[in-house]
Amino acid sequence: MAPLTALASALGIAWSSSISLYATVAFTGVAGRLGWVILPEGLRALENPSVIAVAMVLTGVEIAASLVPGIATAWEAVHLAIRPVAAAGLAVLASWGANPALVAVAGLLGGTLGAATSATKLKLRTAIDASPEPASNALATGAELSTVAGMAWLVWSHPWIALAFAIAMLGALILVARAIWKAMRQAATWARGL
Repeated sequence: MAPLTALASALGIAWSSSISLYATVAFTGVAGRLGWVILPEGLRALENPSVIAVAMVLTGVEIAASLVPGIATAWEAVHLAIRPVAAAGLAVLASWGANPALVAVAGLLGGTLGAATSATKLKLRTAIDASPEPASNALATGAELSTVAGMAWLVWSHPWIALAFAIAMLGALILVARAIWKAMRQAATWARGL
């Protein structure tokens, strides 16, 4: 794989893991194990049935936690410390074997992308948890898992498209989070005026 393409793949998996770390590991491992994608040497450990099984169990726990308002926000807050480190680690593993400088850059950028995406996701989850109806948590969780599943294939089949998608989604999520928080502040100000 060409060095810049390896970097694009590394950043794509870093972004995906900051949306749902465990689902990214599970989907990527299954895709590699079934031969749908050819994983780089550093990520072949994800194809191990034990790794896939643990990742699937943790994905189930994450799904259950994300469906309960309050617990979903707490889960995201805890994972704000976990996901950026995992994103950096997966980016390093995805580019392992390339020029050491590229591997270091992949880790640095992967961690940074992971931190930005995780923080934005926490902000969105907090806003979603504040909504009175329960369907929004389920809808958000379904959207996250669908995106991560698609990225598990896209990152290895079309890494530049995956990277462009990840950056565009991060920008869109930041704008949506800002708009939701602004609307919530306006509603709170309006409610205090009653």
